[in-house]
Amino acid sequence: MNFATRITVLLADDHTIVREGLKKLLEAERDIAVIGEAATGSQAVDLAQKLHPDVVVMDIAMPKMNGLEATRQILKSLPAVKVLILSAHDDDAYVESVMALGAAGYLIKETSAHFLSMAIREVRKGNTYYSPSVAKRFHQRQQDSLGRKGQVSASIVNLSAREMDVLKRIAQGETNQQITDALGISIKTVEKHREHVMRKLDIHDTAGLTRYAIKTGIIECAVQVTIV
Repeated sequence: MNFATRITVLLADDHTIVREGLKKLLEAERDIAVIGEAATGSQAVDLAQKLHPDVVVMDIAMPKMNGLEATRQILKSLPAVKVLILSAHDDDAYVESVMALGAAGYLIKETSAHFLSMAIREVRKGNTYYSPSVAKRFHQRQQDSLGRKGQVSASIVNLSAREMDVLKRIAQGETNQQITDALGISIKTVEKHREHVMRKLDIHDTAGLTRYAIKTGIIECAVQVTIV
């Protein structure tokens, strides 16, 4: 396979031994090429802007700039890049935070190694991918919510079709500009829809909207739940 047809990956982790291990693992895959390594969040941002990788595999806990802020800056300047979080933290708050930022997936470092290359391929296609334990947990939360018969939220009913579309896109991590481009409306109109949704739902931050969209089944974040 030619280099040009491979999925290009930037590794960002402050532990050299971790980066070396990940690089060795990925180099065994014929369709994946590691084109850069970063030891800090700020270095990850700089290299992403220089190299334009297809996927950034990002740790959260890094010096100078953490992975959350690095993810935010990368996706703001390079919306086509996919960020896949690889972290030791198995906590819903972290998962929801990176979802709100627009990260394409979340893997915990205890996940079986072969899931990494699988996740890279999936997020490159535009899909989301989560560690089996994380995906299973979120899927169960979604099922519990959908299983409550007759408890359709009046707030959902009160949202217009356009407001529902904007809410879904916000929860999927799209920026105002991306929503503008997708729906063919102005940024001011997007902002107005966002304000209306927040007021109607009495939710006033993106993370809260994301949690709401997951709980009510507006979006699905749980994919690839097969356990090995």
